[in-house]
Amino acid sequence: MAFFSLYSGMPIASHSTLRAATIGRLGEIVGPQGIFTDPAELEPYVVDWRGIYRGAAAAVVRPATAEQVAAIVKICAETKTPLVPQGGNTGMCGATVPDAKVNPVVIALGRMNRIRNVDALNNTMTVEAGCVLANIQQAAADADRLFPLSLGAEGSCQIGGNLSTNAGGVNVLRYGNTRDLVLGIEAVLPDGRIWNGLRSLRKDNTGYDLKHLFIGAEGTLGIITAAVLKLFPRPSANATAWMAVPDPDAALRLFSLLRQQFGDRITAFELMSRACVDLVLKHIPGTRDPLNTPHPWYVLTELGDSSPGDALRNELALALEKAMENSLVVDATLAENQGRSKALWRIRESIPEAARGEAGMLYRHDIAVSVGEIPAFIRDGQSALEKHFKGTHIICFGHLGDGNLHYNTYVEGRLRSDAAARAANDVTTVIYDIVKQYKGSFSAEHGIGIAKVEELKRYKDPIEIDLMRTVKHALDPDGIMNPGKVLL
Repeated sequence: MAFFSLYSGMPIASHSTLRAATIGRLGEIVGPQGIFTDPAELEPYVVDWRGIYRGAAAAVVRPATAEQVAAIVKICAETKTPLVPQGGNTGMCGATVPDAKVNPVVIALGRMNRIRNVDALNNTMTVEAGCVLANIQQAAADADRLFPLSLGAEGSCQIGGNLSTNAGGVNVLRYGNTRDLVLGIEAVLPDGRIWNGLRSLRKDNTGYDLKHLFIGAEGTLGIITAAVLKLFPRPSANATAWMAVPDPDAALRLFSLLRQQFGDRITAFELMSRACVDLVLKHIPGTRDPLNTPHPWYVLTELGDSSPGDALRNELALALEKAMENSLVVDATLAENQGRSKALWRIRESIPEAARGEAGMLYRHDIAVSVGEIPAFIRDGQSALEKHFKGTHIICFGHLGDGNLHYNTYVEGRLRSDAAARAANDVTTVIYDIVKQYKGSFSAEHGIGIAKVEELKRYKDPIEIDLMRTVKHALDPDGIMNPGKVLL
């Protein structure tokens, strides 16, 4: 049986038609150690890290160079064999899980892990797609520079995946999303050609900025194999504060107050409900409550600059006194050293892991609305959920400074082990309908992947979807690039 591309009607090779000769040709490119088809070896590549999405693959190929990627893609294009680029496989929406309906070839990029160049004077670094994010951060630090992309999976996620999903993280407020941290990319196109766009220019007004087609495309338009990243001066001083606030409205006013005083020195401004902290204290060993008394809401903020000594920390302490006088903060603690700062950040970063410790089915919503509408959205979301679902238990946290919330909820009686609960989309529909009313986004930083394809069709402007399909068809007319993801 042949599967057909939705873009051209051309047959795409299924597992039964992917002959041994084709796999043999791929093996000739990467060598016997660079390809495998044994089910036991395929297993880590066909299921996502949470065990939620499972697929199937005809083979996993592990190229070591962009030229090998190009040769693999060229063969796949000739034989109309579907393929899936895969980095660290740490995504939240199943974008790198191979579609079982077509049994594609997985192109795993982990061997392409060289840092090709660090240019401290130009504040740039050229890296290959398989570089682990934490290693990039360390290489920047070794050059007395900062690469600011930071997220919970940074010890295992790869920069190619970060680029392909336009990853966000905690430092977006000051430095922007991954898209804002890239000057140029190298990519293999669906026909096997290599586009070398590895420019380290900050000004280049020579037509379409093509790199942005591939950043955030989740491997559906081509395979990013390398990138030129922006580096920044490394802050010599940091100050971290954990603050209890009465409600999200106070948190928003606090953000405005601190932003007015500190400007872009604020690198992160995170909002958390008490329910999040309780989950962490319950399920993450070695954590403790930063304050002596529980409070309904918290803010974790971090500042960075080149101030000498404790100047920045003292300045933040004075700002907190003013916030307390204005009843925006009811209690707070300032990290006295780096170890204490890491302990505070561990609470924030452990919330997703702690939530998985519960037996209940957690309905996750990675949404964005305008920063000023965050408090109203939280209220409207809670009111709607409590109206429609008995025993709603909201787990709300996120990047208040850039309008991105992880607005998650448990519903009484629904367990993660129950297939019907896992498949239900009624809770999500309630939240996404409110997001639409606020002219927000139902996917702020996690992408579309498998998980949100139907939501894209429902909530995205039809003209935008039509334009996306036009681009997809132009670059990948046979639909071999990561089928089943983003666009169906």
